[in-house]
Amino acid sequence: MAGLVDTHAHLEELADLEAALAEARAVGVSDVVAMGVDGPSSQRAVAWAERYPGVWAAAGHHPLNSSGPDLDLLRRLASHPRVVAVGEIGLDAVDEHRGPWAAQREWFTDCCQLALEVGLPVSVHIRGTEAQVWDALAACQGIQGVMHYWSLGWEWARRFLDLGFYLSFSGVVTRGSREELREVVRRMPADRLLLETDTPWGTPRGRSGPMQPAWLVETAQVVAQLRGIAVDELAELERANVRTLFTRLAPG
Repeated sequence: MAGLVDTHAHLEELADLEAALAEARAVGVSDVVAMGVDGPSSQRAVAWAERYPGVWAAAGHHPLNSSGPDLDLLRRLASHPRVVAVGEIGLDAVDEHRGPWAAQREWFTDCCQLALEVGLPVSVHIRGTEAQVWDALAACQGIQGVMHYWSLGWEWARRFLDLGFYLSFSGVVTRGSREELREVVRRMPADRLLLETDTPWGTPRGRSGPMQPAWLVETAQVVAQLRGIAVDELAELERANVRTLFTRLAPG
């Protein structure tokens, strides 16, 4: 089987990174995109991408930070050949410890403008902010990217797809109670579908403990079943989508 790509993972949360990456490759997850959530974590993601085959990096600024992004640092990191996206960025109105709301919107706009400047796609976080994120992206002409950890229904999926965005599905889709989400998997265009773990979150049904990149296989099995295709076909489809969106990423 062609290798699957975990398009969104927080590798700093793994207790044994080398073991987790080795397990992922052993079960068919050939590539992992390590997300940055601030300057230091973005630098670590780049260091891991330099060190470990199959690891790529994204440089970003999560909305739940307490202070703003270091745009100069993110711009420098974005020039690295193994940085494939600006992310994780977005808006969050759910977490009780969220970053200041007015500042979040400014940070998100700044990071989107940075992505346009450096010619990279964005990996976007939304929690309780779908309307505000849609408005911001719609106003940012030429922006490309992926809505990560997609968990909403078809109407919002259609709106982001109409903007040209991809949707990425996590282990949440393996849960039988998420029929509305599963319907999005069935209906969405094949050329906009991506997979992720969001390690250490998004644990698939039947698993406990922190999410692992290797468990992406279980998400892929459910997504393939929902779309009525073989897992091998899904892996080829996803790899083609990865190459189109993350143009620097050459899946191994």
